[in-house]
Amino acid sequence: MTHPASSSGASAVYVREGELWLPTDHSRGPWDPRAQHGGAPCSLLAHIAEGAAPGPGWRLARLTVELIKPVPVSPLRTQFKAESARSTARVTVDMFAGDALVARAHALLMRIDPLTLPGDLPAALTPVQLDRLPAQSSEPVRIPGLPEGVSFYRTAMETRVAQGDTTRPGPAGAWFRTAMPVVQGAPTSPAMRAAAAADFGNGLAWVLPVSRYLFSNADISIHLYREPIGEWIGLRSESQVHGDGGGIVSSHLYDEQGIVGIAVQTLVLRERAQAPA
Repeated sequence: MTHPASSSGASAVYVREGELWLPTDHSRGPWDPRAQHGGAPCSLLAHIAEGAAPGPGWRLARLTVELIKPVPVSPLRTQFKAESARSTARVTVDMFAGDALVARAHALLMRIDPLTLPGDLPAALTPVQLDRLPAQSSEPVRIPGLPEGVSFYRTAMETRVAQGDTTRPGPAGAWFRTAMPVVQGAPTSPAMRAAAAADFGNGLAWVLPVSRYLFSNADISIHLYREPIGEWIGLRSESQVHGDGGGIVSSHLYDEQGIVGIAVQTLVLRERAQAPA
């Protein structure tokens, strides 16, 4: 079996070979070169959940991913269970590396049922747009201390800062676009793009220096009230952390027409071992 994980020249994040998903170097994350960025398996799990829809005319409304263990850059196997009713379908997807369960996704699909809404709905409290659209920004997201090189956040995604300064701690906003297919030979759906981008919230809104702390997310829950339009997904994110080792990141998700949903991540905080003086 060919294992493409060591191939930085690959043109997709995953290659499917039979029942296995083979991650390439473009799936790598910032914390350990042996582990994937959370956005890569989240997007793949969205792909699998959408493929389990009862038929045409359904869309992903919620995706909750539990990152049980670091997802390795090695062959993965998935299995799913789907249950459907008239208007909703629920899909559970388990992801394995060898015999180890590394991630589990719970997806809610909704049957699309167009209706006419009143024109005088109350305005939302959330701002309907980021400060700058993708065409108005060219500055990439750069977080001090993260490694360069082939990875999900450097080569699989294109990024543009839309609000704040991502080189400094605090809330920030940015646009994200997949720079290559998530799955080789398959289209990257709007929900897959949203899942890939949403996992960047904890890095985008960092408050602890990477040189001293790890702040990886143990899960993510994404709610989409409508399907994103276009290639770009915007995030406006902020983090809250606590000295007991926990934290939370909340993100609003946008396309170029306005807000499309929200995402929440649970953070696990760890202090890095300091080198002897």
